[in-house]
Amino acid sequence: MGYGVWTVEIIPAEIQPPARSVAGASGNRIRFASNPVTNGGDAADLAVALNEQVLLERLGELKPGCMILLEDKWRTDPNPSIAAQYRKTYDELTESGFRLVEVPMEAECRKLVSDPRRGKNMFVLGLLCGIYAFDLQVAREQIAFIFATKPQAVIDANINLLEAGYAWTRANLEMRVNIPATKPTLPQLVLNGNSAIGLGIVASGMKACAMYPITPATSASHYLSEIFEQVGGFVHQAEDEIAACCFAIGASYAGGCAVTITSGPGYSLKQEAIGLAVMAEIPLVVVNVQRGGPSTGQPTKVEQGDLLATVFGCHGDAPKVVMAAASIEDCFYSMITARKIAETFNTVVVVLTDASIASAQTTIPRPQSDPAWHAPPLDQNPVAPGALRYDWDSETGLARRVIPGQPGGMHCVTGLAHDRRSRVAYDPRNNEEGLRNRSRKLITLQQTLRTPAVFGEESGDMLIVGWGSTKGAIEEAVRRVRAEGARVGALHLRFIQPMPPGIGEIIRRFKRVLVVENNWSDPVDGAGVTEDNRRFSNLAWLLRARYLVDADCWSEVMGQPIKPSTVVRIIRERLS
Repeated sequence: MGYGVWTVEIIPAEIQPPARSVAGASGNRIRFASNPVTNGGDAADLAVALNEQVLLERLGELKPGCMILLEDKWRTDPNPSIAAQYRKTYDELTESGFRLVEVPMEAECRKLVSDPRRGKNMFVLGLLCGIYAFDLQVAREQIAFIFATKPQAVIDANINLLEAGYAWTRANLEMRVNIPATKPTLPQLVLNGNSAIGLGIVASGMKACAMYPITPATSASHYLSEIFEQVGGFVHQAEDEIAACCFAIGASYAGGCAVTITSGPGYSLKQEAIGLAVMAEIPLVVVNVQRGGPSTGQPTKVEQGDLLATVFGCHGDAPKVVMAAASIEDCFYSMITARKIAETFNTVVVVLTDASIASAQTTIPRPQSDPAWHAPPLDQNPVAPGALRYDWDSETGLARRVIPGQPGGMHCVTGLAHDRRSRVAYDPRNNEEGLRNRSRKLITLQQTLRTPAVFGEESGDMLIVGWGSTKGAIEEAVRRVRAEGARVGALHLRFIQPMPPGIGEIIRRFKRVLVVENNWSDPVDGAGVTEDNRRFSNLAWLLRARYLVDADCWSEVMGQPIKPSTVVRIIRERLS
């Protein structure tokens, strides 16, 4: 319809939580506007609840006086305790100032379908179409599109439920919100971050993806499984994370560049194999869709806790490139960049996303395919007699890639320390030479990177630094405080290792630096916290170490995306 939109999935950690449980509530936050939307926003103006218990977990996300459309079936539930629970919660919410409207969703759906559980979502969609003046015909067409493979009776039933919800709103609710929309002039895609990762893998020219299912990364492989074969690719579901990584390394060794997708616990399991790819200098792309930790942690919740583990987690010195996608659109283009770097430098490239952008949906301009995204044909010319497999260039650290079957290129591949001929060698000088050249690749790459642009003030009182999915919230917050007269800028890093040039110079233009991210840091005023023992957030550690700057940090680990209003509050507090 032409709106900017951003959705946030609310998913319980349990596969089947107890019915009507507060902690087991699932749902979606939907933010839309006339203009593009970059994050899930702040508190909600409207809530739709299929039972009153789901509200108790979400009260902090509702604006004071928020309107709540509430399923009324529980008021007359045959179980007296459930009915009493409903009335008690209803009265408390009303006394707290919320505007509750009881909606007979179950009763209205029963007029059209035998099982309302298969119809309430469409009835609610009709309610929302009525409130927000959405084009009902567009909704009908979308339902027909989604259920295109189903019998016509299924499509008709869902459209009838949609129209029933719309009619109920028009007859019983006075609330109307008309947000203008502008029809897009260019083709758009509506997709989440995991689908953007999958589409980016296809666009990059990679042909093999190996992974083991893990929340919240799994849907990326589901999407690839549907489309990859059409373009000559395939998805391999391995027996575990270690096997998936080794399979991808083998596919890359054979001449391509493969990708393996995982989340935090799976990334930990892949470490030995990642070390092998670094040592043997085999291109590999790894996607880590971060989630709450440690251990199983909060598998369906957002967190940015894997940054230091990604940069330093491998045994020994195993330099790898670490990127962080900042948006759903960036998920797509990051895969193209990652494949190029992996094959150019014969190294491992890790792309970090997280649950916030993995499951969020938004609109992006439909990418136009570019032949430059794909790798050039492999150089399979005969290897010159006497050439060394690891004949590292003294300036770049690079050596020519040799693939199996290449004439004159036969050599041993080993994870052991080796010399330039790829022979196992424990000689101290050989070991140091290999370490030096593998590290030199990062220096070479860093020299090709562009200094990221500063959002907002180019210099001033405070610089907010972030990475990954916090970009939209941080920049919206900076926009708000600048409107109040604050001299604040924002710097967002897509390359974490190596960091682009010019970061230190940008930092020095501001009086204070505040890193905002979604992982743990000790609050300054926490019990027992001192300058000697305070733990900083992940990126703050890196900036403090690299640029010797007294970078402060603020972070939260609520299992939810950081809200713009929260960042605004923190900026105001620190500036005052």
